[in-house]
Amino acid sequence: QVQLKESGGGLVQPGGSLKLSCVASTPYSFDYYTMGWFRQAPGKDREGVSCISANGQDTNYADSVKGRFTISRDNAKNTVNLEMNGLKPEDTGTYYCAPGCYVPTLTLGSFTNWGQGTQVTVSS
Repeated sequence: QVQLKESGGGLVQPGGSLKLSCVASTPYSFDYYTMGWFRQAPGKDREGVSCISANGQDTNYADSVKGRFTISRDNAKNTVNLEMNGLKPEDTGTYYCAPGCYVPTLTLGSFTNWGQGTQVTVSS
């Protein structure tokens, strides 16, 4: 069973930075899985933000965050991170990580075992 623990969210002013982390417990070795970050704003559907391949060599980002966000992973620590710079109010939402992200399209198959997420609020 997958267990996910996200952290690092908070309240930040526009233009600020945050670094999110996710520690994952997965049925198979962590380095078997692609990993992704997803976010859900109030009243909106969950959307893919960024995905990273199992070995960390391939990444992809939503157009809205390209050039501002950087995804990385540490397979020795079962951790995936999302460094967010130049934050905008529209980045506000609850951020979740998940295994099995399809890197080219930032999509995820049927997945229901979400963690509690971490809240990011960008406001002056």
